[in-house]
Amino acid sequence: MESYIVSARKYRPQTFNSVVGQLSITQTLKSAVKNKQLAHAYLFCGPRGVGKTTCARIFAKTINCFSPTDDNEPCNECESCLAFNSNRSYNIHELDAASNNSVEDIRNLIEQVRIPPRLGKYSVYIIDEVHMLSSAAFNAFLKTLEEPPAHAVFVLATTEKHKILATILSRCQVFDFNRIRIEDTVDHLRYVAKSENIITEDQALRIIAQKADGGMRDALSIFDQLVSFTDGEITYQKAIDNLNILDYEFYFKTVDNILANQISELMLIFDDVIRKGFDGLMFVSGLSGHFRNLLMSKNPKTARLVDSGADMEQRYLQQATSCSTNLLFGALQKLRECELNYKISKNQRLHVELTLMDIGFYQFNIDNKKKNPGKQVTPSAHKSASIPEKKTLPIKPQTQVNIKKMMGDEDETKTPTQESKPDNNSIIAEPVPETEESPTTVFDIATLADSWIDVIQPFEPKTRLYIALKASNPQFEAPGNFKLTLKSEGQAEIIEENKKNILSCISKGYQIPSVTLEYEITAQIDIPKNMIVKKPNEVLSIFIEKNPAINLLIEKFNLEVK
Repeated sequence: MESYIVSARKYRPQTFNSVVGQLSITQTLKSAVKNKQLAHAYLFCGPRGVGKTTCARIFAKTINCFSPTDDNEPCNECESCLAFNSNRSYNIHELDAASNNSVEDIRNLIEQVRIPPRLGKYSVYIIDEVHMLSSAAFNAFLKTLEEPPAHAVFVLATTEKHKILATILSRCQVFDFNRIRIEDTVDHLRYVAKSENIITEDQALRIIAQKADGGMRDALSIFDQLVSFTDGEITYQKAIDNLNILDYEFYFKTVDNILANQISELMLIFDDVIRKGFDGLMFVSGLSGHFRNLLMSKNPKTARLVDSGADMEQRYLQQATSCSTNLLFGALQKLRECELNYKISKNQRLHVELTLMDIGFYQFNIDNKKKNPGKQVTPSAHKSASIPEKKTLPIKPQTQVNIKKMMGDEDETKTPTQESKPDNNSIIAEPVPETEESPTTVFDIATLADSWIDVIQPFEPKTRLYIALKASNPQFEAPGNFKLTLKSEGQAEIIEENKKNILSCISKGYQIPSVTLEYEITAQIDIPKNMIVKKPNEVLSIFIEKNPAINLLIEKFNLEVK
């Protein structure tokens, strides 16, 4: 029975050209070999499983090869290369600093460095996880690292570059390895599957690549796991079942129900997710990624940033056309707040459900606004569904406008006057140019009430205008579109009389060049026609009759009733 070799070892690159996703580094190393400009120490930094140790071994094999190719690759045929390939070369020495991190271990290494190679020109010393060395071991290594024998080359590898002493960094050529792109990982997995006669679906390979998060070794380990689970036929459904990944169909259905204002269906979808054993935070995180992909799909220039594969690209584009940029951006804000507060919530399921309701009612308000452009809808429904939220990182409204332009959503970039004709209670400001003296008040929808107090500070406190603005419960309906809720016609008259100052203050405070201000009166008192209205003197007489002390007060201060 043949011994089984995992794919990560079986398909480990043997040449620079076979290294995946690190082209700039391999080209630099090949040029150094070609020009015979070898440094005495190299530091390879980067995430796990991206090829640091592999490149170090190929580099060691290349510089000792007796007959390198024209492309400066090892020939894999000479005595030195064959010794490397069969793991019996005396020219390469590997030390795991995680378990050999003492001063004594480094002293043994220094003694070994003095011995010249038996075959070839160079002895290469690869120290993996070098950041695990103790401070004393680093200091003992400094002198040898700076002035090693001519035949010695050091290659240090680490996943945590920030833990390396500056004195070590200054003695090495530093190479930063990148995470491997999803497309590159999928191509390599497809090559391995073909070599092993394994049937795969591209979407399943993409799921593996996403799960590996840029590490080829992790991707190959997951691939081997799925081969055992699926018995040699890796499908998308089997992949998500084995890797405990939520099916993207849940996210498409969720957005479809949001667009259809089906709040109850949202609750049922989330219940199905919980029943399948998935964590609520996983669902929220995945839904955030889905909304992000829809936002990127709003413009062909950013659609390429969606790593979903050709078969999913059309689905994202189709759903993105049905979603307004306001909805996508607002949903991302609410999901971000949900993620931040999820772990501290006592009822985590309810926390997610309220967020879904909030997003659903947000879309409901957008739909009602389109149906009734002249009538403002008070978002009381989604306010009652919201839970108290903590302040989050502030976001300027101007950022939202720029994102809408970036996405190329032409319908959403219209000004408020183009979207709808304001009623008699609407005030439209002229563009106010930004000045250096403009305040830098910032806000998001959740903290608008707090930032509003800062913006109206220029108005004199305790005046009727300031009191009316402070209690107006401002709503940010759309970029540049503010709505106030007033309590009387008198407050409306005050707002009308000072509208230019108010609009200028809002424009400067929030750095919005054009502002639309709308208001509605919610607490107006209607006096019945048959009601008898008494004159001031008659009212005073009634008060004096009930409390004679009022008359003494009038006489003492010589008061007069008008």
